[in-house]
Amino acid sequence: MFIFSATCHEAAHALAAKLGGDDTAYAAGQVSLNPVPHIQREPVGMVVIPAISFFLSGSMIGWASAPYDPYWAARHPKRAALMALAGPSANLALFLVGIACMHAVLFFGADLGPEMLEFLGRFSEIFATLNLLLFVFNMIPVPPLDGAEIILLFFPEHRAEEIRHKLRGMGMIGFLVVFLVFPKIFSVVQRVAFTIFGF
Repeated sequence: MFIFSATCHEAAHALAAKLGGDDTAYAAGQVSLNPVPHIQREPVGMVVIPAISFFLSGSMIGWASAPYDPYWAARHPKRAALMALAGPSANLALFLVGIACMHAVLFFGADLGPEMLEFLGRFSEIFATLNLLLFVFNMIPVPPLDGAEIILLFFPEHRAEEIRHKLRGMGMIGFLVVFLVFPKIFSVVQRVAFTIFGF
């Protein structure tokens, strides 16, 4: 489930970059829902760490990435920002798919056995919650998260690259902010999921 969601996220980045004029990720085979090229690029973040975290805590954390040309991003900061926005947008779309699946399960529940009903309902809940978490988390405007690029859409083109450079200079501060904020984000998403699904 995590691998599929991360694959969709990175494929959306890669497609947006290609449409914006950067073929780097396309050449690496990442404009694809096939998880193999994405796993080959980030085997630790997409397989090893999610497996370990699931074994230890019952939930998955991890990461993935799509390559892009930094010179292209510097020349076209707004296009780079749209590329960044594409990833979380894919997760938001998957969240809505999860909600739709849950409604379908409830609608056709009478035709399903109790075990299948419980399985499909729980699967839809977890799938939707995971993608809501990925969407919200990646929208945080600190590097290395997508939100740090997305905010450039709200600035004039001539200032966007300057702001982008300053944000990238945050370095480890960004990782610290992410580390401190993640538990709070997770808690909020859990409450939202409880409100939607009642579990």
